[in-house]
Order: sequence, then structure tokens, then C-alpha cells
Amino acid sequence: MNLRALCVLVVQPARNRCDRLSLLWLREGRLAAEHARKAYVYGIATAAALSGLLFGFDTAVINGALVFLKDQMRLSDFQTELAASALLVGCLAGAAMAGGLSDRLGRKKVLMLAAVLFCVSSLGTALPRTLPEFVAARFFAGVAIGVASALAPLYIAEVSPPGIRGRLVTLNQMAIVTGILCAYLVNWLLAGLGPSCWRWMFAAAAFPSAVFLVSLFFIPESPRWLIKNEREADALSVLRRIAGEPEAARQAAEIRASLMEQAAALGELFRPGLRRALLIAVALAVFSQVTGINTVIYYGSILFKEHGGSSSAASAIGANVIIGTMNFLCTIVALAAIDRFGRKPLLIVGSAGMGLALAALGACFLVSPPPTGLILLLVVVYVGFFAISLGPVTWVYIAELFPTKIRGRAAGIGTFTVWGACLLVTLTFLTLISALGPSGAFWTYAFFCLVTFIFVWRVAPETKGRSLEEIERLWRRD
Repeated sequence: MNLRALCVLVVQPARNRCDRLSLLWLREGRLAAEHARKAYVYGIATAAALSGLLFGFDTAVINGALVFLKDQMRLSDFQTELAASALLVGCLAGAAMAGGLSDRLGRKKVLMLAAVLFCVSSLGTALPRTLPEFVAARFFAGVAIGVASALAPLYIAEVSPPGIRGRLVTLNQMAIVTGILCAYLVNWLLAGLGPSCWRWMFAAAAFPSAVFLVSLFFIPESPRWLIKNEREADALSVLRRIAGEPEAARQAAEIRASLMEQAAALGELFRPGLRRALLIAVALAVFSQVTGINTVIYYGSILFKEHGGSSSAASAIGANVIIGTMNFLCTIVALAAIDRFGRKPLLIVGSAGMGLALAALGACFLVSPPPTGLILLLVVVYVGFFAISLGPVTWVYIAELFPTKIRGRAAGIGTFTVWGACLLVTLTFLTLISALGPSGAFWTYAFFCLVTFIFVWRVAPETKGRSLEEIERLWRRD
């Protein structure tokens, strides 16, 4: 054997081992970088989604507080509906201004304004001595919710990679149901403090409001908003942390191309193609409310106490904790399922399950005395199906259906519609029960579940796994 052959025998295996080690280190480096990017995206999405926790808490805290507020202020059914609905009028105002403000000032700044308003209004709602004072304080809390409910899912959609966008936007819904559950638990824990315990129930939101405000200082502005406002260096910096160097340049180019083809006028939403996107967003916004969910969120305690056989306010509020827990657990299921199974299948299954549960619930109220355990079970089933479908998927669709340049305004329209429909249901629920009885009221909501099922089956597209720009191109083909 000559010297050259001997060197090959000795050196070649060592070289191969070095090559394998280099490939392994390179692969591990790429994986580490990918995990860091994913952790960053989840972190900023979670910070934005804290607004959802406040949204859920401020929305649901009225459920337990209303039992005591109604007795202490001696409210009629109409005044009770007014007390419950004051928040929603503010939500309409907040949603109406959110889109335009965020397109001008940026998503982050407007979310910070909402955080300040959350904190101030939670303390203000604990102080009123008369119904008008209470209504005014709840109105300003509603403005904060309206702004946050429009912008948080939109912001999360704009910073999320396509493959996990549905999951990340659903984080906002996860935060909402967590806030609802926290409100029910706080109501239950404070219910024993006497007739004025409702004041402490509202004041409890001040601390998480401050946490939300502080967290917003650590998140970036939306890269799509930055490119739209000619701050490309800042946008590329954010995109590199989200997607990595090569992908950041590609995404920035895709966003630029998309913006160049768009006009900022709101009238663009009514042109062919985008008209369909607007119809879907508005229809789902309406269906998410007229199928009855907020009759449970706002009036659950009154429903169980006055119509469902519960003997006391404390037991009625305790039933809400069970419902809130189901809402929380099923939203976790939606978080895992939305990017795996898609938006449309969840909506179809959910609307069908909700309709069947409501139909059976209406039948239960024909029995005297009403079967309390079965009523609670059917409400829990109904809420579970809502939590895997209309609850999260409506917000995902509103956040992802529209082009970047008008996404803020379009999201504002969708969110405004959600709160308008919610206001309609909240203002009429007790009146509807007086007119049709509990059975007629819940059968009405079951009918709207059927309408939702047919609409989703025939009209709604599947957007799973598509980038926001790919979804935009889908409308151009219409």
C-alpha cells in the first residue's frame, strides 16, 4: 500500500465524521433559530391577546353582578337590559373608530390607548350610585373592548406565519374565554360580601388592565402597517425575527406588491370579489350573536335563578363557573384543531351541535318544574359547540379575509357588526322570554343556528394554510 492510499484510509473517515458533525450542528442551529422565532411570535401574540382576557372579563362580569345590581337598584326588566347593554353601545363606538385610528396611528398605539381605557373604566364602574352613572361607566369600558376586539385579532394575523395564523388568532379567543371564566370565578368568590359585592367584581379588572398596558411596550408594530407607511427598515427588522432572513425579504416584497395594487378607499370593499369577503365577515359576525351565546354570557345567573330552578344567586353563579370551564376547555380544542382541520368544518359541526342543544333546551322549559340538571347540561353542550366554532372562527375570518391596506377598516366593520348584533340580542332577551317564554326564545336561536349551518356550507371558503396575500388573490379571481 502506498503512502497516498494510506492517507486516504486514515483521513477520509475523519473527514466524513467532520462533515456529519457540521451538518448536525447546522441542522441544530436552524432548529434553534426556528424555535426562537416561533417563541417570539407566540410571545407577541400572547401580549396582544391579553386584551381578549379583559374583553372577556368585562363582558362576563355583568352576569353575576347583575343579580345584585338589579336588587340593590330595584331595576325593571327593561332597566336590567339597559344595564347589561350599556357596555355594548360603547363596543359599537370603539369598533367604529378602531379601524380608521389603527390605519393612521398604528395597531400598537391604539391598543395602548385601549389598555389605559380598560384600567380607568374598571375602577369607574365600581363607583356609581345611580343607574345613569353605571351606564356611563360601562359605556367607556365598552369603547375599550370595541377597540381591542377589532385590533387584537387583526394585529396577531398580521404578525403570524400562515401555518400557525389560525392558532395564534385563536389565542385571542382563548384569552377571551379565560377572561370569562375568571369573571365567573371572581363573581362566585365575591358573592358572599353582601349587596354591594358587585362593585368589587368590576374593580377586579384594574390589575390585569395595567399588566396589559405594560406588556404592549415590548411588542413591535405590525410589519404590514410599517411597510404601508414607508418604514421598510423597521418592517424588515420585525420580519427577520418572525420568519428569518431569506423569508423576511420575500414576505416584504409580497406585501409591497400587494399594497401597490390596492386603493385605500373604503369603497374597495364593495367591488366584485371583496364584496363576497365583506358578506362572509358581516354574516358570520351576525350569526355569532343571533345564535344566542350572550344570553348565557350576560343573563346566565338570572336565567338559572328565575327560570332554571336554582334556589339562590350563589348557586346560579356557581352554575356559570361550570359553563365557563367548558367554554375554556373547548377553546383549547379549537386552538389545536383550527389549523389542522380548517375553519369551515369547525363552523359546520359547531352550528349543527348548537342548534340541536338549543332545540332540546327549549323543550326542557316546557316541563314543570324545569329539570335544572338537564338544563345546565344542555347549556354546557351548547357553549362547548360555540367554543369550537363560531367563537374563535368568526374572529379568524374577520382578521384574515381582507387586503392589508383596508384590513383595519374592514376589521372595524366586522367587529362593529358583532357588537351591533350582540346589542340587539342583549336588549331583547328578557323581552323575548316575556313574549314567547323560555322555550320560544331558545327555539328562535336554534333556527338561526340552522341558517348559519346552510350559509357556511354554501358560501364560506376554506382559508387554512394560505398567506394573507394568497387569500387576497382568491377574491381577485371572483
